[in-house]
Amino acid sequence: MVYRPLRYEQMMRAAEAHDVKARRMFGGMGVYTGEKMFAFLVGEEVGFKLCPEDLAQAMELPGAGPLKPAADAEPMREYVKMPREILDNVEQFMFWLERSLGYAQRKMTLAA
Repeated sequence: MVYRPLRYEQMMRAAEAHDVKARRMFGGMGVYTGEKMFAFLVGEEVGFKLCPEDLAQAMELPGAGPLKPAADAEPMREYVKMPREILDNVEQFMFWLERSLGYAQRKMTLAA
């Protein structure tokens, strides 16, 4: 049986217009656009990689916090664990997904 986090299908459907793929890592799954990871899924949690301004805004959301791939792990830099209310709201989920994808794509362009 292949492990897939609970939010895997939601993420892949939401990002289907973009060239994304998922890879297992750190007990969860990294979601990539090109070679840049922009999201991390573990259990029921989704973390988005965000630019500093968006990260600060997201961290103010009730229920948001640092994303840890495991309870005893260090938080993943630039990632925020999104609150369940955001994950369950299609419009809000897409808003943050697009922010995260855009940040990863800008970083790819700068690295090229």
